[in-house]
Amino acid sequence: MPSPSPPRPGPPPPPASLSPQGDTWRLTHLGRLLGHAMRRFDARVLERMAHDVQVPLALSNLAARDQISAAHIHITRHLSLQGDRLTDLAERAGMAKQSMAALVDQCEAWGLVVREPDLRDARARRVRFTETGLAWLQAFRDAVARTEEEFRAEVGDAVAAVVVLGLEAYAGADGAKD
Repeated sequence: MPSPSPPRPGPPPPPASLSPQGDTWRLTHLGRLLGHAMRRFDARVLERMAHDVQVPLALSNLAARDQISAAHIHITRHLSLQGDRLTDLAERAGMAKQSMAALVDQCEAWGLVVREPDLRDARARRVRFTETGLAWLQAFRDAVARTEEEFRAEVGDAVAAVVVLGLEAYAGADGAKD
């Protein structure tokens, strides 16, 4: 008969700085607050677009049924007006090329973008907005402006100005600080 194994010691106690009383930092640190703020902002933008009479009805319905997500906004934010190669668009959005290709496929099916030959490289294709996509882009611009106004009304102009200045300094004026 084998001898019983000695009892295993329990996990070590957490350091005092990680005690339950000192755990609120995980819920209130800057990164988490920025993430929540961005999700709230994007949700409000999409909600406004879902109810915007200028947005083509089919796209408005997709937004209203949560079929269009913040991921689709990456195309709206990052696709230049003259169009871009998929690799450039994915890099600017901070996404894998395959993930961006899937988003472009959906947006192409919805009539927001088209793929066309790149005149500078016969092997490549460019993604560009369609007329419907440009209407979507304008509605996005309007929704962002109204959501920014809502933010200012909620926190006050002075706080909003400080937030913008702080975020520009932290992220870079173009949002792409390395």
